[in-house]
Amino acid sequence: MTLTLERPQASQADAATPAPQRRAHPQKIAAALTLVALVAASVFSLISVDISLPQMVASWGNAQNFFARVGIISFPAPGELLYLTALTVGLVLLGTLFAAFFSVPLSWLAAANTSPGRGWMAVARFLGVLARAVPDVVLAMVFVLMFSLGTLPGILAIGIHSIGMISKMFADAIEQIDEGPRLAIRAAGGTRMQEFFSGVLPQVLPSWVATVLHRNDINLRGSVILGYVGVAGLGLEMSYAFKSLNYSLGLGIALVIFALCVVMEIVSSAVRTVMLGLAPTRHGIGDRLLRRLGVTGQKADASHHPWTYARLRNAVWGLLAAFIVIGSVWICDIKWGDFLTVWSYLPETAAKFWPPSFGSYDAPVMLAAMGETIAIALAATILTIVASIVIGSLAARNVAPSRRVRAGFRLVLVTIRGIPEIILAIVLIVVTGLGTQAGTIALAIGGVGLLGKLLADSLEEVRPGPEQALRAAGATRLQVYAGATAPQGMKALIGHSFYMLDTNIRAATILGLVGGGGVGYYLLNAGQGSRYDLVTTIVLMILVTVVAVEGLAMWMRRVFR
Repeated sequence: MTLTLERPQASQADAATPAPQRRAHPQKIAAALTLVALVAASVFSLISVDISLPQMVASWGNAQNFFARVGIISFPAPGELLYLTALTVGLVLLGTLFAAFFSVPLSWLAAANTSPGRGWMAVARFLGVLARAVPDVVLAMVFVLMFSLGTLPGILAIGIHSIGMISKMFADAIEQIDEGPRLAIRAAGGTRMQEFFSGVLPQVLPSWVATVLHRNDINLRGSVILGYVGVAGLGLEMSYAFKSLNYSLGLGIALVIFALCVVMEIVSSAVRTVMLGLAPTRHGIGDRLLRRLGVTGQKADASHHPWTYARLRNAVWGLLAAFIVIGSVWICDIKWGDFLTVWSYLPETAAKFWPPSFGSYDAPVMLAAMGETIAIALAATILTIVASIVIGSLAARNVAPSRRVRAGFRLVLVTIRGIPEIILAIVLIVVTGLGTQAGTIALAIGGVGLLGKLLADSLEEVRPGPEQALRAAGATRLQVYAGATAPQGMKALIGHSFYMLDTNIRAATILGLVGGGGVGYYLLNAGQGSRYDLVTTIVLMILVTVVAVEGLAMWMRRVFR
C-alpha cells in the first residue's frame, strides 16, 4: 500500500490576500511631515526675501561707481601687515586650542552612551547649546568690558563659542561609535575613564582632530567681525578703514584676509590628510597616539618604532606645531594677571546685562526682526542645500567622473570657504543695497563652501558594496549615484542641513551688523549705545531659536537612525 501525501492547495481567497506590510512608525511620519514643513517654510522665506537677479544686474552700476571711487587698492606697511597677520592667526589658534581642550569633557558628558546620567547629559547639552547660541561678537563685547581692548577678549570669545560647536560634533561622533570595544572593557571590570580612553577615544579622536581643524578655519573667518567690537588684528584695522571711508585700504585688508583664509584651509586639509589618512576611523592618528601612550596596553618601545621617514616627518610637524603655539602666546602678549583681577569687575559687568529688556523698542518690533533673521537663515539654507548637492557630489571621489573634475570642484569649495561672509556681505550690499537680499546671498554662497565639503566627505565614506553591485549589473554612473550613493548619504545630508541652519541663524545675526537685515542691526545699535539689557534680550531670542533647532536635529537623528 502506497501512501501519497498531497500539498494542500491555497484557496483563491488566500492567493489574493497581499502579504502583510509593516506599518510606518508614527514618529517617522511626523519627522517626514516636519521636514516637508521646513522645506515649505524655507521656500516661503526665499520668496519673501525677494531675490531679483534682474534688479541685481541693473544695480551693477553701483558697484562700478564704488570701485571707481576706491581707485588703487592699498595695503598697510609690510612690517605692520606681517604683525597684524601673525596676531590674527595667533589669537584664532589659541582660541581654537582652548575650545579643543575643554570640549572633550563636555562631549563625554553630553553623549548618551558615555554620560553618567540623564541629568549630566541634559546639563552638558544645554551648556553646549548656550555656548553656540551666544554670538562670539557678544562674548567679545562682554570680555572687552572686563579685560579692555586687546587679544584676550578675542581668544576667550572664540574659545567659548567654539566649545559649543566642537563638543556638539564630538558628542555626535561618540554616539555613533562601535559599542563592542567599550562594552568589552566594561565586562572586564574597567572604569568609565578606562572605557573612554581605551574603547571610545581611539575611534573618535581622528574625528575630533578633523573637527578642530575645520573649526579653526571657521574661527579665522569669524575673527573679522570681532574687530568691530575692539578685538585686535586684521579685523580691527579693516573696521577702522571702512568707518573712515578709506575703502582702498579696507579692500586691501579684505584681500589679505581672503588669501590668509585660503592658505589656512589648504594647510588644514594637508594636515588632516597627513595625520588622519584616507580612512581616519581605522588607521589615523588616534590609534598611533594611543598606542604610543600605552593606553591600548602596548609599550612605546623605541625598538618597535624605528626612525622611518614617516616618523621623522611627524616629529618635525609636531615640533613645528609646538613652536607655532609658543609664538602665538608670545605675539598675543596675554596679560595673565588680568585673570586675577577680572573677578572684581564681574558683578558690575553682569549688572549691565541684567535684567533683559526691549529698551526703547516694542516687543513686536524685536520679534519681527528676529523673524526676519530666521527667514534669512531658512532662505539661505535652502539655496545652499540645492547648490551643495550638485557641487558637493561632483567633489566626491566616488561620484566625480574624473580626478580633474573632483579637483576642480574641491578648489571651488576651498575658494568659497576662504571668503568671510561679512566681506561678501559688504560687497553685495554695495551692489544690491541694504536689506535681507544681500545677507541671504552672502550666507548662501558661504554655506556652499561648508555644506558642499561636508557632503562630499560623507559621500566618499558610504559603503562601496551597493555601488559595486550596481556597477556589476551594468548601471550607469548616474544610476549608481541615484540608487546607491545618494540614499546612503541622505542621513548625513539631513544632519548637515540642520547644522547649516543652526550656523546660519547665528551668522544672519552677525551680518545684520553691516546692514544685512534682521536683528543684527538692533544688536549693533545696542552694543554701541551701551544698552546691554537689550543685548541680553536679543541673545535670549537667539538662544530659544537655536535650542528649538537643536531639539529638532536630535529628534531627527533618533527617528531616522
